[in-house]
Amino acid sequence: MFIMLTKLRKANMNRIVKGIMITGVFLFSFSLFSAQAINRVEVLKIEGTISPVAAHRLEEALKSAIKEKAHCLIIQLDTPGGLDKSMRQMVKTIMNSEIPIVVYVSPKGARAASAGVFITLASHIAVMAPGTNIGAAHPVAMGAGMDEKMEQKVVNDACAYIKSIAQKRGRNEKWAEKAVRESVSITDEEALKLGIIDFVAEDITELLEKLDGRKVQTSRGILTLRTKEAELHFVEVSFREKLLQTLSDPNLAYILLMVGIWGIILEFFHPGAILPGMVGGICLLLALFALQVLPFNLAGLFLILLSIVLFILEAKVPSYGALTIGGIAALTLGSLMLIDPSALYISISLRYIIPMVAITAFLFAFIVSFAIKAHIKRPVTGLEGMIGEVGVAKSDLDPEGKVQVHGEIWNATVESSGQTVKKGENVEVVRVERMTLVVKKKEV
Repeated sequence: MFIMLTKLRKANMNRIVKGIMITGVFLFSFSLFSAQAINRVEVLKIEGTISPVAAHRLEEALKSAIKEKAHCLIIQLDTPGGLDKSMRQMVKTIMNSEIPIVVYVSPKGARAASAGVFITLASHIAVMAPGTNIGAAHPVAMGAGMDEKMEQKVVNDACAYIKSIAQKRGRNEKWAEKAVRESVSITDEEALKLGIIDFVAEDITELLEKLDGRKVQTSRGILTLRTKEAELHFVEVSFREKLLQTLSDPNLAYILLMVGIWGIILEFFHPGAILPGMVGGICLLLALFALQVLPFNLAGLFLILLSIVLFILEAKVPSYGALTIGGIAALTLGSLMLIDPSALYISISLRYIIPMVAITAFLFAFIVSFAIKAHIKRPVTGLEGMIGEVGVAKSDLDPEGKVQVHGEIWNATVESSGQTVKKGENVEVVRVERMTLVVKKKEV
């Protein structure tokens, strides 16, 4: 009996052990399947100017990607450049990332210019779509308050920075330096041959396939990417971020500032028009909203405001062009200086400055011309409008009497003492004193 119970217990134990093993294998397989099924890749689109908004979005997207245990973060990049400070902040974020960051210059026709070159070179894996280009990383905000020696220092600093990035990522240092010193720009195929990027991908699907299995050195060590059938999660952009990113274009901010000023001035000269003032106020507020994310120069802004004051003074106290010339000079200098010289990879294009200054000068010259005409034109209504009119003496003026002007009888007095005017003679009104006309004899 005892032997039978012992055998039964052993059989039960074997069943239990087998059940545990099967359950373990099942759970292990399920965990592997789940891990494979939830492969996650975050995608962040950065388009337009590299600004504090873009730098903030990258930091937040990276935090989210790490929290969600994403295999990597893909930055879909299309930029003409941007702020030096924001670019350096983004480069530091990428270089110290715990997970791989892939910069994908896309879609077709996109570019990674100026500050975008630094960001692309800093990525763990750099990729371009066909029909894109990269380069032209020479600092553009040169000459505004910088002498030749200072410009050389700035260029040398940018060269050293981009070479250190290229060296860290094992990319072509010589080309990186040429991109800064000579503003060279190359296509996707040339970039692949020169060792600037890792490969070319037609679209994001092909990108994920080519990324799969690649080993990447991060701040946590070497990681192997598993992206072939990964689930893509695109980072959402809030309305405020979209607005700020759009307005962070210095050219747009400048246009809004000028349109805002025009609207306010037109409302000033034509009170009650409403529309110019309303449009001007909205544009001015949007411009000031944009300037908060741009490194603007107070001296440049004050010069623009000074130019408007000079234009208004010309309209109120005509100087026959002197104040207008001063206003144009102040507006031009202010426009050139509006963006701080420290913003090495961003500036207001002359393609916008020249037309805006020309339109403003024309607008105020138009207003001033009317003001001057009104200033020198003889009044044609009221008592002042009587000056210069010719009438007929209805009685002898010695020196006072009656005259008829425009069919009306007026009290009149002769201008020169000792002079008399006979009844029926023509007279010319010299001035009006209260309700009495001062006249002189009209010579035939």
